[in-house]
Amino acid sequence: MRAPWLVALVGVVAAGSLVAGLWLGGGAKDKAPEPRFSTAVKTTPKNPLAGRSKPHLDHSAFFPDSIATPQEVTLRCLECHKDAAHQVMQTAHWTWLSGDVMRNGELVRIGKKNLLNNFCISINGNWASCTKCHAGYGWGSADFDFTKQENVDCLVCHDGSAGYSKGKMGLPGEKVDLRAAAGSVRMPRRDNCGACHFNGGGGMGVKHGDLDDSLINGSGDNDVHMGRLGFDCVDCHATEEHRIPGKMNATYSDSTRALRMECDDCHGATPHADAQLNKHVARVACQSCHIPAFARKYPTKMDWDWSQAGDSTRKDDPHAYLRIKGAFIYKDNVVPEYAWFNGKMERYILGDTLSGPDQAMNKPIGSRADKTAKIWPFKVHRAKQIFDPVNRVLIPPVTSGEGGFWTEFDWAKAARLGMEQAGLPYSGKFAFTDTHMYWPINHMTAPKEKALACTECHSPNGRLDWQALGYKGDPVGGTRHAR
Repeated sequence: MRAPWLVALVGVVAAGSLVAGLWLGGGAKDKAPEPRFSTAVKTTPKNPLAGRSKPHLDHSAFFPDSIATPQEVTLRCLECHKDAAHQVMQTAHWTWLSGDVMRNGELVRIGKKNLLNNFCISINGNWASCTKCHAGYGWGSADFDFTKQENVDCLVCHDGSAGYSKGKMGLPGEKVDLRAAAGSVRMPRRDNCGACHFNGGGGMGVKHGDLDDSLINGSGDNDVHMGRLGFDCVDCHATEEHRIPGKMNATYSDSTRALRMECDDCHGATPHADAQLNKHVARVACQSCHIPAFARKYPTKMDWDWSQAGDSTRKDDPHAYLRIKGAFIYKDNVVPEYAWFNGKMERYILGDTLSGPDQAMNKPIGSRADKTAKIWPFKVHRAKQIFDPVNRVLIPPVTSGEGGFWTEFDWAKAARLGMEQAGLPYSGKFAFTDTHMYWPINHMTAPKEKALACTECHSPNGRLDWQALGYKGDPVGGTRHAR
């Protein structure tokens, strides 16, 4: 006699075969769906490392003498790599502008340079601190000259000495041996990319839930591509003229000069031997099944309450409270939230009127009706941040430096200075409001044997909120209700 759970599972599978064409394709099919376990021709994935070696010329002979300034390194690099700085200067790593959006009939370029977030809020007025991760030297004010090629930082991506670091205004740290760093240059490795991308938002695991130091020498369980197969970031993010593809949290229009990448670049459109799973590929992102959780080794920040900052009676704890930044909630092994996503985002732009009591700093664009959209996993970071309750706009406060909140712990002054820097009208009043921000999950791919099973989504207590995704309920018979 079959166990009751097995009978139920067979029923779910049969129902899945019956309605798969309906929920994946958006309408009934004339042709009967294939049985759940029918076979398919599986695409053999491409291995970007196949037949590739990564030799690199020893550059130490080109730098025989001590070097006084980082600009000297760049000028020496440009003697041979004549187009390199010009190429870098066209990219988001230099401009900090990575998308565009229409406002008042005008196309406005946007990016880290002029957007707000709900982590450290804004670089406006805080340039010297935020530009530690700029791919250049000397950005300490709104007057930074973006045309000087000698201020392009070659070493931040190409240092192989493990001794290179950046400080305020993107300048090398005081103890950096520039000659050793310049002589060690190589193709970028994980630690080069991770120096900024694993520590975005002010520390490891603050911004991204799927990028942290666990990937530098990670295990195969944590990320199968890097831990088991030995990929470097640039093996998937294959670069053309210093343009690195893959950015997904900005707003892109047809005028945006950007490169995108997809899993099927290597895995093809039919990556499974099971035809029913291959049908899912059309409307479900690979990441949704193959990254069952993020922050699987180290915790990631999920909540940031700026309104509690400034309390000198509380003890500092980097994972719970800092006087300069407020209260935090960190979590590990986090199950993503899911939404339709076509690769583009709506964004809150500096000066926009708040849309409600919980402002979306960004929002994935897509719906069940959008055939270019897929169900995608996200880290959703929630925060409480400062705003002008009269003009109903978010405030970009000055936090670091003279007059900044981190120095004087005076929100009124930090708000006034920030609004002046931004050129926005300020009522003189401030309060705090809830915000949330979506970060697509793309890394920490689990081994295939740990991918989600059907019942992880298609069951009464499955992880997908079907109503929020535009369904009346689970299309194969579950009863997941909107939260």
